[in-house]
Amino acid sequence: MDSGVETPRELNQLGKASDTRETLARAKRAVTEAGLDDWLIVDVDAHHFENQSWDQIVELIPNDIVRHVAESFTRNGHLHPGIMQSSGWPANQGVGGRVSHDQGLEEIAKAEDGVHRDIELIRRAMDSLAVDYQITFPTPMLSLGLHPEDDVEVGLADGYNRWLVDNVLSSEDRIYSMLYLPFNDPAACERIVAEYADHPKVTGFMVTSVRYKPVHHNQYMRIYRMIEESGKVLGFHAGPNWQNEGYVGQLNRFISMHAITFVLCNMVHITNWIINGLPERFPNLPVLWIESGLAWVPFMQQRLDNEYLMRSSEAPNLKRLPSEYMAEMFYTCQPMERTSMKLLEATFESINAPTQLLYASDWPHWDFDLPTVISDLPFIDEQAKRNILGHSAAKLFGLDTLGK
Repeated sequence: MDSGVETPRELNQLGKASDTRETLARAKRAVTEAGLDDWLIVDVDAHHFENQSWDQIVELIPNDIVRHVAESFTRNGHLHPGIMQSSGWPANQGVGGRVSHDQGLEEIAKAEDGVHRDIELIRRAMDSLAVDYQITFPTPMLSLGLHPEDDVEVGLADGYNRWLVDNVLSSEDRIYSMLYLPFNDPAACERIVAEYADHPKVTGFMVTSVRYKPVHHNQYMRIYRMIEESGKVLGFHAGPNWQNEGYVGQLNRFISMHAITFVLCNMVHITNWIINGLPERFPNLPVLWIESGLAWVPFMQQRLDNEYLMRSSEAPNLKRLPSEYMAEMFYTCQPMERTSMKLLEATFESINAPTQLLYASDWPHWDFDLPTVISDLPFIDEQAKRNILGHSAAKLFGLDTLGK
C-alpha cells in the first residue's frame, strides 16, 4: 500500500556530473510541500550553457571570417568559445558557491523523444521547480558587451539566435526566450528585431547590461520603436564586471564585486533611460530589468526624485517624477534580498510588486531562487503571490495561463 511517503535513497556527492533532478531533489520537495504544483509559474530568467553546443552555433555564424576564427579555437579536437572571452567577466560563478552543478558539462542528458540535450536539461529543471514556462538566456555570451570586436558580437548573436530558435524554442512548447541583441551594432539589432519580432516563441529582446553604451543615444531610437510596435518586451540583463581599472577594480573579493556590479550596470542604464525621457518617447514599450535583485530600486527612486526636484531643467522631457516611471517598469526578483522583511515589504510597495514583479530562478547559478521565495512571503496576499509567480508574466508575454 502506498503511504505517500517518499522512500529515502542514497545520493552520490553532488557535482558537475550530477543529474539536475538529484541536485534539485530537495527543491522539488519544498515546492510540492508549499502546494505550488497547481500554480502557474513562469520563470523569467533561467540559463542554459550555449558553450555545450558550441560547434552547432558556430556553424550558423553567417560572417565567414568570424566563423573561421571561431572554428580555430580548439582544444583536444573540440571547439571551445575562446573567441568570446572578456577580461571583465570573472570565472568564479561556477565555483565556491552552493551549487557546483552550474555548468553541467558532464551531466548525461539523453531524452527518450530524441530532443536536443539543452531541452532535456531545461525540462529536468522546470519539472523539479514546478515551472510551466521558462524564459531562457545564454550564459557565457552575456559577456559579449565588452568584446573589443563588434563583428564578433554580431556574428555570435546571429549564430546563437538562429540555433536557439531552430533547435530549442521550436521544439518545446514550454520554452521561450528574449533574443540577444548585439547592442554594439545598432543596424544589426534592427535586422534581428525585424527578423524575429513575429516569432511566437520570442517574447522580446535582451540587451546585456555589462557594456559601455549610453542607452539614450539616438542610434538606438529606431530599435526601441521597432520593439514597441511589435508589442514585445525589451529586457536589460545584468552581469558581473571586474575590470582592473576604476572603482570596481578596487574590490578584492568575488562576493564584493558580485554585490555591486550586478546592480551598478542597470543603475546606470535606468538612470539614462529615465532622465533622458525615454518613457515619454516610448510609452508603450515594456522595459524589464533582469538579475539585479530589488534593493537598488527604491534607492534609485528616492535618489532620482530628489535630484530631479532640484534640477528639473536638466530633464525637460519628464512629465512625472522618476519614481513614477520606475513603478511602471518590470523587474525580476532574483536574487531577492530577504535579510529584512520590513525593507523588502517597503520595496514591494514602491515598485507595485503585485503587477510589476516577475519570478525568476536564475537556475543553474549558485545564487538561484526557488518559487517559495515568493510563496513564503508573510506580507502579501495569495493573489499577489500568484501574480508574481506567473500571471503577471503571462500577461506581459502573452502566455496561456493553462487554466491555473
